[in-house]
Amino acid sequence: MDTKVAMQGFDLTAKKQIVYVRPVRVKDLPQEVRDQAGGREVLYEVARPDGEQLALTGDRDTAYFLARENDLDPVTLH
Repeated sequence: MDTKVAMQGFDLTAKKQIVYVRPVRVKDLPQEVRDQAGGREVLYEVARPDGEQLALTGDRDTAYFLARENDLDPVTLH
């Protein structure tokens, strides 16, 4: 999977918001995403508390970095 991430849904004008970082099994994702997963079995999702997916990354550290770079407060969701 390409490490470039689409930044959809981030509200960059808001004060810090909590977002959740959680592992997602690639086999549970749409075929288009599975095709780009580069053989990974797990990707990491950054999501709003209402469940809206903001981004998928190849690893947990990148998901946290992405959230913090956008003034969001990431927390782990199992």
